[in-house]
Amino acid sequence: MRRLLDTHVALWAVTLDPRLPREVERLIRDPSVDVYLSAASLWEVAIKSSLPGPRAGGMPVSAGDLAHWLARTDIEVLPVTEAHALAVETLPRLHGDTFDRLLVAQALCEPMTLITHDKALAGYGALVKVI
Repeated sequence: MRRLLDTHVALWAVTLDPRLPREVERLIRDPSVDVYLSAASLWEVAIKSSLPGPRAGGMPVSAGDLAHWLARTDIEVLPVTEAHALAVETLPRLHGDTFDRLLVAQALCEPMTLITHDKALAGYGALVKVI
């Protein structure tokens, strides 16, 4: 079983946010489940957290803090490959966020299930689990 965490789901986990469903918390801790976070999520947090003032995208932690948290877990960082980048081009335009579209492409290519709270991603099919 392979799962890819959407950026906000990982941020909820690292900050112990009560919005993180218990089922996802258990999944993250389950040694029989391979859990990944995309390098694109680290990039997204780095970009958004470095924006000045209220434009900071509501990032509760820096990319460095997120990477430090990852190092203490069994969550693996999924690199962005050429195949992932090219798969974005084939996706229907159901969602406009560049980072989310890349995560969907990664889930399709690998294959794995993307765990998200973003209902707009559900249109990409069974590979997306909306929590």
